Amino acid sequence: MKKAVLLVVLLALMLGMVSITAAQSPRSYLVISRSETQIDFATLNEIRMAGGNVVESLGEIGIVVVESTNPNFENLIASAQAVVPNVKVHGVEPIMNVAFEGDAPAPPFTSDDDPYFDLQWGHTAVGATDAWAKGITGAGARVAVLDTGFDITHPDLTPNIDFAASESFVPTEPLQYLLGDTFSHGTHTAGTVAAADNGFGTIGIAPDATLVLVKVLGDEGSGDFSWLLDGIVHAADQDVNVITMSLGATLDARGACDDDGCYTTEDVVELAMGIYRAVEYARERGATVIASAGNDAINFTLNPYLVDLPVMVPGVLGISATAPYGWAVDPASADLDILASYTNIGNPIVDFAAPGGDFDFDPYDEYPSCVIAGIDRPCWVFDMVFSTGNGGWYWSAGTSMAAPHAAGVAALISQAYGNTLDHGLMKAALYRMADDLGPAGPDEGYGLGRVGAP
Repeated sequence: MKKAVLLVVLLALMLGMVSITAAQSPRSYLVISRSETQIDFATLNEIRMAGGNVVESLGEIGIVVVESTNPNFENLIASAQAVVPNVKVHGVEPIMNVAFEGDAPAPPFTSDDDPYFDLQWGHTAVGATDAWAKGITGAGARVAVLDTGFDITHPDLTPNIDFAASESFVPTEPLQYLLGDTFSHGTHTAGTVAAADNGFGTIGIAPDATLVLVKVLGDEGSGDFSWLLDGIVHAADQDVNVITMSLGATLDARGACDDDGCYTTEDVVELAMGIYRAVEYARERGATVIASAGNDAINFTLNPYLVDLPVMVPGVLGISATAPYGWAVDPASADLDILASYTNIGNPIVDFAAPGGDFDFDPYDEYPSCVIAGIDRPCWVFDMVFSTGNGGWYWSAGTSMAAPHAAGVAALISQAYGNTLDHGLMKAALYRMADDLGPAGPDEGYGLGRVGAP
């Protein structure tokens, strides 16, 4: 329903457009071969003659990363399909974070012994606990989380991490989250997918799934486009069933300049093609690829010049965010499936919806605070997503939280089908099990529906 026209639209925009270029010294480029599986000798020779220095080869998808101080470098590589700036990708920053200061909660009002599980309304929304009762916990499923650094010592995560398969592609940073605060974006998303059911802290949607943690963004939240390509290819080579990405780059298809440099319409087309190669590489190896839709409250149907990568690339399942409104006031009867106030929507970007949390609940005079499982907070805080952080836990809201909910559901579905589903069959299964919300059938907000567990 959504992305098949993306490349056609972008190619059409190329006609009659004025290129916007700006030399950097040195500047990083992606040289995209005409072959999807190798870089030919002629291209490598042209790179050398043009003063380029190959710093990395992604031979699996026919792309090399090159640095050059030559301001005319892009125009001197005639044998390649394209030469494009190695633009920045950013984590989809949560709209709101709230610290958790480690209260000692009362005994859970569920039967689970993980003390903070009662704060995780998203599991109820997608039916995760019903799946667990049938023995479907994500066992055997492998989920790659592409994000910032992770707290790889967190007791909620360590039981499920495949350390041998996990890797950092940020040249100056290890896999471990380095900043001193609790708000670790990668740790939060990973915990939502597969925090262990171990009598400690929280539980992931798929608590027995294996986590392959892949750092493609620096801990401050941004990274080179090439690091993202590295991460997708690496994840695909680790035999994962699901890849989830709470990150993206929103570009103007007409070309533009921003803090990270300038790009043209042609650059946008070729960047989309480059990431499409990586996504196809992953899909050919059996992975379902998921990405967050973004937090700018944009309707992409009404903004055809905006392109968000990777979520708009064909083959990527885009996830919008849902949330309750005042869940803590009456957990038993709250509607958990309201579209979040900040979520991007639109047919070009949304395939499914999933819990992402919100912070809009505002009858403060009537409900100044609420208590869930012995924890007292302003009522609106509990409408956000509670998950793991660096050395602890915290609440957050954003489509960054929705994508890992969907990835966790995909892991449950994967186990239910013997961990053999390819991308097409997984999408069909997600569709069959989704709850059709909003207008009947596919729609701009919920896509094919809010994901549901088997």
